[in-house]
Amino acid sequence: MSFLSRTVNSSVGCKTLMAVSGLALVGFIVAHLAGNLLVFAGPTALNAYAKGLRSYLPLLWALRIGLITAFILHIYAGIRLSRRAQQARPQAYVKRKTQVTTGAAQTMILSGLLLLFFALYHLAHLTFRLTHPQFAALGEFDVYAMLIASFQSPWTSGFYILSIATLMLHLNHGMASFFQTLGLDSRRHASLLFMAGPVFSTLLAAGFIAIPLSIFLGLIA
Repeated sequence: MSFLSRTVNSSVGCKTLMAVSGLALVGFIVAHLAGNLLVFAGPTALNAYAKGLRSYLPLLWALRIGLITAFILHIYAGIRLSRRAQQARPQAYVKRKTQVTTGAAQTMILSGLLLLFFALYHLAHLTFRLTHPQFAALGEFDVYAMLIASFQSPWTSGFYILSIATLMLHLNHGMASFFQTLGLDSRRHASLLFMAGPVFSTLLAAGFIAIPLSIFLGLIA
């Protein structure tokens, strides 16, 4: 059995794979938010940023492929860990007792699959421009106009806000698992790490949600 096969088929290996792939996804999310917030600087700033990204298409596609790979590995590791946990306890508990956990922890697989659907929709929406026929009349790099046209719809805005809220709940629990996997959840740092997940995920959620909400309310036009 190869080293890679042994790694992905062990609990420790799957947890490490999940932590590393999750860290890569968080890095992308932060960078993505930084670019998206340029919508508040106006169309010139945001469209120049979008055009700048398209100037490096080979690099951009390499990053996209890396992101998709990290996403797939993250989901794979999560499913493997869930199945191993079920196999370790094939007989159901007579009385189920909930341990110290959260709703997000109990639904990580479900929320992960929902986020996969959201990621695919997001690509179809703003990368491949397949979801809104009116995009055909806009310029290739007029991302600002695409956002305005999209988030004036309550359905599109609502779906994005719900998806971002799901993402942040997933991230909140994921950060706790990440610190535990790396052995950083000691008593000495417990209180600080306990606050890190909620604070970080709330700040990211506020940044992402501010965009569709501001457009829908007419604060950005």
